[in-house]
Amino acid sequence: MHCPFCSHEETKVIDSRLAAEGQQVRRRRECLQCGERFTTFESAELVMPRIVKSDATREPFDETKLRMGMLKALEKRPVSSAAIDAAVNHVCHKLRTLGEREVPARLVGELVMDELHKLDEVAYVRFASVYRSFQDVDAFREEIERLRHRQPRTAEDVQLALWSQTEPEPRRK
Repeated sequence: MHCPFCSHEETKVIDSRLAAEGQQVRRRRECLQCGERFTTFESAELVMPRIVKSDATREPFDETKLRMGMLKALEKRPVSSAAIDAAVNHVCHKLRTLGEREVPARLVGELVMDELHKLDEVAYVRFASVYRSFQDVDAFREEIERLRHRQPRTAEDVQLALWSQTEPEPRRK
């Protein structure tokens, strides 16, 4: 680590602590040349998969886009910011743990719908109406009927969907 004051190459770590709820390491350092002290933060660089859209174009995963889509569906709904953050983190975590370099956009949409289903049924139907391009009231009615009988998918279901590149069927009891 170069000293930010004199650019000397050698520094020593004086203290290390966990920060950001254990997601980062905070290190207090001292330059061996000028003696100045400074703080650095270290975190794991996690590579998110690229998203393969329905027209076969590819784009980098964008957490902001994911969050905005969920916020739009949850607009004026009684869901806390902490719950929304947790849902976004769940989707990101599931995508990372798949270990794939590319995932279909359809899978991301299904993961979002799973999280919205847990958070708020109205938001789920809102998102589904745009995501699945409902054309009439009957499409809403059918989705609400599916919602009544729907159970969350397991991680195994999500991985199977990724391999088959098709929309997974809901779990049945």
